[in-house]
Amino acid sequence: MSGVPELKLHDVQKKRDRQSGFSLIEISIVTTIVMLIAILGIPAIQSYVIESKVPRVAEELQRFVARMKATTQGFGIAPYDGINTGVLANALRTSSVLLVSGVGSGARVVHGLGSGSSGKGGIHLEPHALPGGQSGTAFALTLRDVNQAACPGLAAILQRIAEHVTIAGTNGPVAVKNTMAEPFMPYNPLLADAQCAAGDNNVFTFVVR
Repeated sequence: MSGVPELKLHDVQKKRDRQSGFSLIEISIVTTIVMLIAILGIPAIQSYVIESKVPRVAEELQRFVARMKATTQGFGIAPYDGINTGVLANALRTSSVLLVSGVGSGARVVHGLGSGSSGKGGIHLEPHALPGGQSGTAFALTLRDVNQAACPGLAAILQRIAEHVTIAGTNGPVAVKNTMAEPFMPYNPLLADAQCAAGDNNVFTFVVR
């Protein structure tokens, strides 16, 4: 008879051991909390990634602008006549920052400063006319589908090489810098910041000569 209580005590201990793990409900609750934290953190991570790309994208475009100025120096009053995105694609084809595909009129250059699909966020290059001048006296670089995280940092960097800068976001195209014609307007960072709309809804245009 002395063995019976010992057997029962052993059974109770085994039962306690089985119950010491997590229940299905507890695991479900923990999983749900982890998923919520991950979902809430994704936008912040995306914004950080986009913001970190801005200096590298700007550096590539600054290098392209310097190359265009050096190449076309002394080629008349309209050296950029006929320039297009294909020229930009050829110059940046080996870039590790920008996504380049196609050639000629079908070329695409994607900046990667948006949170959407990789096919969005194109950079377009076209001739531009200075006030009172003909097309090709300057050229315009337009970046579409830019996320708010890249704004106004992108404008703050590239305005150094551009004479006219517009941002289309909150209120449509608004000039935030104009040194091409009177009345001259130096770069206004507060105005640039005010034009930045939430999401990938911003368009930047930089005019260079």
